[in-house]
Amino acid sequence: MGHELPSMADEVPADLARLWRLSTSARRGRPAELDVDRIVGAAVDLADHEGLDGVTLQKVAQTLGFTKMALYRHVGSKEELLELMADHAYGPAPRLDADVWRDGVHLWAAAIRARYAEHPWLVEVPVAGPPRGPNAIDWMDAFLRALHDTGLDPRTKAGVLVVVSGYVRNAILQGRQMAEGRSGTGLSQADVERDYGRALAALVHPERFPEAAPMFAVGAFESEAGEDPEDQDFVFGLDLILDGVEVAIARRTR
Repeated sequence: MGHELPSMADEVPADLARLWRLSTSARRGRPAELDVDRIVGAAVDLADHEGLDGVTLQKVAQTLGFTKMALYRHVGSKEELLELMADHAYGPAPRLDADVWRDGVHLWAAAIRARYAEHPWLVEVPVAGPPRGPNAIDWMDAFLRALHDTGLDPRTKAGVLVVVSGYVRNAILQGRQMAEGRSGTGLSQADVERDYGRALAALVHPERFPEAAPMFAVGAFESEAGEDPEDQDFVFGLDLILDGVEVAIARRTR
């Protein structure tokens, strides 16, 4: 719903005002049949069912029973619609109840990863710059709250956020590419990694590959029984990043 904040709305660009649902004046008469929320809701539903490629201004308009030109009164472009959709799909950030900063970051990463799973198209939305929407800023704020007691300065905290959020996004993309590569084989990621390790073990000899051979010999590419290799890899990679953050914290607080 729009907020009656005329002075603030007049000071920000039109697309940003729409993203934050700021209105410049009260609307008189009957409520408009079409607004930003209806457009974004319809677009997100389309993306959830048909993927991001299935979202066009024309198709959104048809879904709502309006013309494409009618949408331009509320959404300036396809690029703006994508930003509106992404912020809507992220939704408000969850509360992160953790006493230790590392636990808080793990909870944040797991939560945003789950949000990507709910809306798989989110990871495909082009990133044109830093997050601008209210929900995106809410996720930013939640992450920074986890780092509140670390002693890191604001610029360093922002850098940690960029690294962690980029890692999560890349992990999602890599997992999707691997799933697409297995499409039609009936194999799980654990199956692929097991078969890979065992097949290569017979070919990777220590005389030629002295460093790589031991990994194949001990089954380093096989996941632990009952564990999802994608989850294992995700946590391992995140912990590597946080080990580096821990060093930065120690360096700045000693």
